Amino acid sequence: MVERRICSFCGNEIEPGTGKIYGKKDGTVLYFCKNKCQKNMIKLGRAPRRVRWSKEYAKQ
Repeated sequence: MVERRICSFCGNEIEPGTGKIYGKKDGTVLYFCKNKCQKNMIKLGRAPRRVRWSKEYAKQ
């Protein structure tokens, strides 16, 4: 059975066969459901708790 992963930025579940895996130089692996999440975290350096559409924001 294929393992379902959770997006590192928004917290949504990623369907098998979709999404992106990003490996950092320190060995940590980040999973993204869409390009929007990847750009917000890596390129723009935003925190998920400050973005309204993420699940981290909803927890507050």
